[in-house]
Amino acid sequence: MVLAESIGKYRVGRTIGEGAFAKVRLAVDAETGGCVAVKVIDRSTVLRNNLMYQVKREIGAMRLLNHPNIVKIHEVIATKTKICLVMEYVPGGQLSDKLSYLKRLEEREAKKYFYQLIDAVDYCHRRGVFHRDLKVNILSFSSS
Repeated sequence: MVLAESIGKYRVGRTIGEGAFAKVRLAVDAETGGCVAVKVIDRSTVLRNNLMYQVKREIGAMRLLNHPNIVKIHEVIATKTKICLVMEYVPGGQLSDKLSYLKRLEEREAKKYFYQLIDAVDYCHRRGVFHRDLKVNILSFSSS
């Protein structure tokens, strides 16, 4: 991994995901050597689009949740120009990506993913966390 910059104790590398207001980059914890995902949000874009409330809400919800199929947040690092959410890195990628390149998913595997999804959504709902636009990239699915 080519490491171009540091954010806190993390050496940040390539972009592994991109959204409307943020990029997710692969990073290495300099202390442990473990990989993490860092969601880098441009502070000026958040302020210009009046999204600070939504960002704070996302952080609060992620801190509240601790489930094996939901990506964990480790810490938040804020600078003058960026808001960085340091999260668990899930090397398998997004379930939606996997489903898009597979022609067929075996019934047993589909049932496993469906159970993990329903279990994670139920866990969120029991803790009062709801979202109008559920994205499977916040969920960590295991293939075992």
